[in-house]
Amino acid sequence: MDETRFIVAGSFIDGSGAEVRRNVFLAVKNGMITAMGSASDLRCLDRALIDDFSHCTVVPPLIDCSVSLSRSPSVDMRMRVFCEESGVEQKAALFGRHVRYCHAHGVLGVGDSGDLTGLMAQYQPEMAPGSILAIRTSGRLCRSKQDFAAGTPPGGDFLKIGYSDDIETEKAPLPRLSHEDLRCILLRHRGGKKIVVANGRQAVAEALAAGCDAIEQGYFMGEDNLRRMATENVLWIPSVLRAKNALDSSGSGGDVCCRFSQRYVAPGKPVPGAEIYWKKMLAGQLAQLRLAKALGVKTAVGTGAGSTGILHGEAVVEEMKLFVKAGYSLEETIRCATKHGARFFGFETLGALAVGRHATFLITRGTPHQLPRKLSYLEGIYIDGAPSGAYRKNPVKALS
Repeated sequence: MDETRFIVAGSFIDGSGAEVRRNVFLAVKNGMITAMGSASDLRCLDRALIDDFSHCTVVPPLIDCSVSLSRSPSVDMRMRVFCEESGVEQKAALFGRHVRYCHAHGVLGVGDSGDLTGLMAQYQPEMAPGSILAIRTSGRLCRSKQDFAAGTPPGGDFLKIGYSDDIETEKAPLPRLSHEDLRCILLRHRGGKKIVVANGRQAVAEALAAGCDAIEQGYFMGEDNLRRMATENVLWIPSVLRAKNALDSSGSGGDVCCRFSQRYVAPGKPVPGAEIYWKKMLAGQLAQLRLAKALGVKTAVGTGAGSTGILHGEAVVEEMKLFVKAGYSLEETIRCATKHGARFFGFETLGALAVGRHATFLITRGTPHQLPRKLSYLEGIYIDGAPSGAYRKNPVKALS
C-alpha cells in the first residue's frame, strides 16, 4: 500500500491510558501509522483517500493473557471429555474454531496455557505474518519437579508453573513443587517470561521471592504481595471472571453455567455453601483489583477461556467489565486489555496505537460510553492498515 490513506475516528483510545480523543485522523502508509491529528485538517483532502469512521470509536486490538485454544468451554462434561480424548484432526478443528472466535471478537493476541504441538503446524498459514491471531504458548503446565527431570523445560514461548491449585481445582493432580525447587527452576531459566499460577498469601509470596515475572489469579494474596509486585514491576493477571463464572454456576453444583447472555441448565443439586463461598471469592478479588490500581500494580486481562463456561473471544469483554466494576476507568481498562499484555508477550505488531506503530485496530460503532459492551459487536477490524479479510461483521452467521 504505497499511497497514504487516512482513517477518521469520531473517538480514539490509543491504549496508553491517555484520555479519549475526539475527531482524530490516522495517516497510514505501508501498514504503519505515519501521522495523527485533528480530522478538521483533512477538509481539503480527496474523500477517496479517507475511510470515514466519524460515527465510531477506534481502539487497539485486544490481548487475552490466559486461554486454552485446544480446550472446549462446553458446560456438557461429555463434550469436554470427548474433545480431550479426540484425535489430532478433531483437536485441530476445535483449535481453528477458537482462533476464529477470538478474531471475531477483536482478540488478536493470546497467551495459551497448553501444549499446541501439532496444532500450530496444522494452522501454520494462519500463524504467518499478517495472520488473524498472534499466539504465545507455554507448552504443558508444569506442576512438579518431574516435569524438569530431563533438564529440558516443557515451556514454549514462556514458562507457566502451577505452583498452587487453580481456583477451580478441588484437588491437585500432581505433587506440588517445593519453594527450593521453584527457585532453582526460575534461576535456571531466567531470561524468558514465566507466569506462575499462585493463589493464596504464602504461595504468591514464595513465587515473588523466587523471581517470577507474573502472577495469574492470586486470589487472597493480600496487600503485602501487591505492594511487592508494584515495587518489582511484576505483572498481575487477576482472572476475575473465573470467580464470576463459578458464582453463576453455583446454583446446582456446577451443572448450571452462565454463558454471559444465556443460561444453560442441567439436572443437579446445589452444593451447600457454594454460592456464599464464590461470592466471597469474587468480592475479594474485586477488592484486590481495586487496591492494585491504587498501588500502581501493572495488570493485564486474562480470562481462562477454555475453562467450563468461559468462551474464547467474548470473555475478554466480560473480564473488562469487571475491571470497570473494580474502579478502573475505560482508558485504564483498555490499556490492561491491550498494551500490557502485548508488551509482556512481545507482540510487536499489537499494543498501543501511536505514530510509528502498526495500523492494527478495532472499530466499534457508537461512543466510548458504550464500551466495553460494544466491543462484542465490532464494526470492523483493520490489520496493517487494511480491513481484515478474515473478519465478518456478523460472526454468528460467518462462523456457522
